[in-house]
Amino acid sequence: MANNQYDVVIAGGAAAGSAAAYFLTANPGFAGSVLVVEKDLSYQRCATALSAASIRHQFSTPENIRMSQFGTEFLRGFGPTLAVGGEQPDASFHEGGYLFLATGAGLAILNENHATQKSLGADVVVLTPEQLTARFAWLSTDDLAAGSLGLSGEGWLDAYGMMQGFRKKAIAQGALYLEGEVMQVRRHGRRIAGVTLKDGTAIECGTFINTAGTGAPALARMAGIELPVQARKRCVFYFECPDPVPGCPMVIDPSGAYFRPEGQGFICGISPPEQDDPECLDFEVQHALFDDVLWPLLAARVPVFEAIRCTHSWAGHYDMNILDHNVIIGAHPDIDNMLFANGFSGHGMQQSPAVGRALSELVVFGRYLSLDLSRMGWKRILDNDLIIEKNVV
Repeated sequence: MANNQYDVVIAGGAAAGSAAAYFLTANPGFAGSVLVVEKDLSYQRCATALSAASIRHQFSTPENIRMSQFGTEFLRGFGPTLAVGGEQPDASFHEGGYLFLATGAGLAILNENHATQKSLGADVVVLTPEQLTARFAWLSTDDLAAGSLGLSGEGWLDAYGMMQGFRKKAIAQGALYLEGEVMQVRRHGRRIAGVTLKDGTAIECGTFINTAGTGAPALARMAGIELPVQARKRCVFYFECPDPVPGCPMVIDPSGAYFRPEGQGFICGISPPEQDDPECLDFEVQHALFDDVLWPLLAARVPVFEAIRCTHSWAGHYDMNILDHNVIIGAHPDIDNMLFANGFSGHGMQQSPAVGRALSELVVFGRYLSLDLSRMGWKRILDNDLIIEKNVV
């Protein structure tokens, strides 16, 4: 490397890290240097590439709603905004909507969440079982009390394409990417002086940003900070169905199972029970989860899914905030120049545009300008004043 000193060093170059690199280098108030350190530039096993690649506005937490609303806005102009040399990237954003289904037991929370979402301008509607049947004739509604449907702004995309769009534009704007792994964070008092990589390279920094996903807790620990984030394995299954399921959105069943269209088939998944969900870093697919749990749930909700065939599957990881399932963003009160964006709990890809913009504002201006995310910072963690997101998928 020609230079071992950078104004900003970002550890972790997937969706959040690359979004931060893009927004920093695009910020007219920033004239500094940016280095992104990513341990695997093939990104084969990063959470972004292995995610269900979806975006929704149907959260219970206002900040989560607003972050995803900005994500939608950004995705709608994605190609022209991130064009490099006349070539426009394509995130293949399909606004197919989310459909949250509720039985009587979940109706009060669905209505409460709906009121919050509508107050923030989300384009969502609550449908009765009769309206659900009229709109989705393939759906079994006998046990349902209602469903909340996103009419626009929600859907799914090519997460890898989105991440690469950020990365390539950031590079075109001057950011440097280095394949390497941070093995030491050098802290002097209230400041991070720099990092040392696995190959021994020492790098000095003005600001250090931790967007390392499941690797974030180890980085935080190197700086003397305990980050309440653990890796949780999530399996995604792809299946095909011989019968058509027209107009299918991303469906969230009351059981926690989800499914949505993908190409000629569908993808689906479900979080395992808490007692069967330990910290885990392997990529072995839990096939019994599909055979024993998902398939019966899917067939009960969509009768034609009785005849589905699972053709492939994969496993990735959530960087799970084990305290309240929400991102921890911003500086820790003990360190002045280290910024965190960790514990996305499965929401990282959809929140990455807003988080990247927020991190760039903290670096350049020392505060949030566009969207105040201070409530999502370290204070709530240290004070045990947690923000419980009621719509975790």
